[in-house]
Amino acid sequence: MKKVINIFFICIAVLSIVSCTARKQSRPHTKYDNRTLSRLSKKIGLRLTQADNIALYDACRGWLGVKYRSGGNSKKGVDCSGLVSILYRQVYGIGLERNSAGMLRKNCAPINRKNLREGDLVFFKTPGSGSPKTPTHVGVYLKNGKFIHSSASNGVIISSLSEPYYVRTWITGGRVKR
Repeated sequence: MKKVINIFFICIAVLSIVSCTARKQSRPHTKYDNRTLSRLSKKIGLRLTQADNIALYDACRGWLGVKYRSGGNSKKGVDCSGLVSILYRQVYGIGLERNSAGMLRKNCAPINRKNLREGDLVFFKTPGSGSPKTPTHVGVYLKNGKFIHSSASNGVIISSLSEPYYVRTWITGGRVKR
């Protein structure tokens, strides 16, 4: 009887360890009905299809309009690297460095603008700060030249890489190493 009880407790211990250490996987592409997809497309401002990573766009939708706050990482206020870190953890289950320079240096392989894919990071150098190749701003590339980021003046918004400001301050794209 004592042997059965010991085996029982060992099984319980193993199960609790396994359940606590399970890695969060990126959410699979969920099938959305056309009405839901249409509403999400309208809110995001991009035509979405079932082939897109809807989990990414759905997560972005929840952050649009949140005000900018330096060092912030909540819906009360978020900065650019905080937003990117939260989106990556939420959508892909990947932890990133907490500042744009660290993300580029430790988490990404640099990529050309023409090779950007959904979920890649985009890095910029804001005027008047540090080295020309050290990013001070980061966002997540969506599609069709658009990216989501937390702007100091407008909060969380979707912008275009073709806007003159982002053309002028562009450093590189980054593909997150998994």
